[in-house]
Amino acid sequence: MDTEIKKINEFNLNERVEGYFMIKSSECRTSTNSKQYLDMDLGDKTGEINAKYWNMNEGEDKIYIPNTIVKIRGLVTSWQNNVQFKIEKIRVVNESDDIQIEDYVPSAPYKPEEMFNDVMEFLKKIENEDIKNIAEYIVDENKVKLMHFPAAKKNHHAIRGGLLYHTTTMLKAAEKLSEVYTFLNTDLLYAGVILHDMAKMQEMLSSEFGVVSEYTIEGQLLGHIIQGIKNIEVVASGLGIDKEVTMLLQHMVLSHHYEAEYGSPKKPMIPEAQMLHYLDTLDASMYDMKKALNDTKEGEFSDSIYSLERRRIYKPSFSSKNGV
Repeated sequence: MDTEIKKINEFNLNERVEGYFMIKSSECRTSTNSKQYLDMDLGDKTGEINAKYWNMNEGEDKIYIPNTIVKIRGLVTSWQNNVQFKIEKIRVVNESDDIQIEDYVPSAPYKPEEMFNDVMEFLKKIENEDIKNIAEYIVDENKVKLMHFPAAKKNHHAIRGGLLYHTTTMLKAAEKLSEVYTFLNTDLLYAGVILHDMAKMQEMLSSEFGVVSEYTIEGQLLGHIIQGIKNIEVVASGLGIDKEVTMLLQHMVLSHHYEAEYGSPKKPMIPEAQMLHYLDTLDASMYDMKKALNDTKEGEFSDSIYSLERRRIYKPSFSSKNGV
């Protein structure tokens, strides 16, 4: 049988295929004949499949671990009515493979560099030097992590580059709404959007693939809101920033979840903080709705969406102007 490069959703039974996949999980087990093998879940952007590596050599369980991209050749089989992949050859990818990470993990629809440039363009629009200096300092300090970090472990924007995607979408919405509510201080609003979730990079541990393994100790004890206002305080003190500017930016971060049960001990007390809260809520809910509709057939309801009080979203049988 010929070997063909394929994605997971293209697999057919009894077909020998070759391709690049990310290891989602990997466990060393012992077969009935007392021989060790690897039981793995593999994935790419089209789906996931269980795989068995029966001819595992000693020590390979330390090489083929989760969040590793590998090249595999094997046979598509079936076991107890479930499709399975029998691995015949496997190796870790190298530079010559020219792999695009976005093909193997859920990722933002835009390149990280493009989104980061969007943030920088909004920073240029901030006229108050103190506000700009705080925001620029914190962005620059976190640039490397920003290129891959998700906005959450499981909820909205829990994808590679999700934090930048969430931030840039909110910035664009903030700009449009400030044209309607012209009394808003856009310096505060843009900086608040940029800074409100920045401390999530301290709250969680994420691989370069945007997969969060766990929350940090500081993240569990304090959370990104408290960490965020602490960061603003430290940076502002070092840069000699005006006290009122510092306090207003801290208030925006502190109040953006609105309710104490969600981590905000204060509700918004300035218009820019109120707008930040609703922009955050709007962007999160729109993301979750779009994600649900992507997996829903026209004329049908989606599965229940946990983040939206388990509501099911209906997908019309006709397309909207911009598509769904």
